[in-house]
Amino acid sequence: MRELSGKTAVITGAGSGFGRELAAVCAGEGMRLVLADVDSDGLDGTVERLDGAEAECVTCNVARAEEVERLADIADERFGGTHLLFNNAGVAVAGPAWTATLDDWKWMLDVNVMGVVHGIRSFVPRMLDRGGPAHVVNTASVAGLLSVPGSSVYCVTKHSVVTLSECLYHDLRAAGAEIGVSLLCPAYVNTGIAESDRNRPPELGETNPQAAEYEARVRKAVRSGRISAAEVAETTVAAVKDDRFYILTHPRIKGAVEARMHDILEERPPTNPMP
Repeated sequence: MRELSGKTAVITGAGSGFGRELAAVCAGEGMRLVLADVDSDGLDGTVERLDGAEAECVTCNVARAEEVERLADIADERFGGTHLLFNNAGVAVAGPAWTATLDDWKWMLDVNVMGVVHGIRSFVPRMLDRGGPAHVVNTASVAGLLSVPGSSVYCVTKHSVVTLSECLYHDLRAAGAEIGVSLLCPAYVNTGIAESDRNRPPELGETNPQAAEYEARVRKAVRSGRISAAEVAETTVAAVKDDRFYILTHPRIKGAVEARMHDILEERPPTNPMP
């Protein structure tokens, strides 16, 4: 996928953060865009930044399989198919594992895990049927490579995205497909995910009673992030063009990942990655 001009990218979570910046970079590459989010106002804000790029906006809740299938239909009908899929939509909650509510678990698993599952199930078979080069990027997090105190639900969902992406890569290689896979694992970036509860369904409103203390720390860390969402987007699209699987945008975090690997191999208690 070194040549992106004239091809079609589908981006979920395109109304803010990484999704918005990925749209800008893909537009700069001359791609046609299908932008999806539950936040229609956010999508409008993204389109305003695209300087006339050819784009279709779709209000879509990735937690619902039928809406993601409709998204794939729209990409086929509008542009003749999808070449580059960003399963990027995500949300976050915080707090100790034992006080996380069932609503926390359902919301996070539905969006962060099943949203990626729905994207793979709706788009990859169409890519295979069409043939030729294509690429899938799944947004995880360094929380998918580490176990962070106060982030159990989030870490579980992002670890799931990591192993799902690795398995997808192996499955596509076994099938002889020309479909690349990349796994985006950023650390703290000021994207708005710390305020993701603005889109939380009211029927899943019961939150971790100890969330506030932990979420305040997350917001502070996110605001102090040294790498911007725009830089992450540039790095991600460059990785797609280079057919690179792992995308770790924050090199300093590799020490914590290495420590976790040693913990496992040496069978010792887990090291706190955020002391």
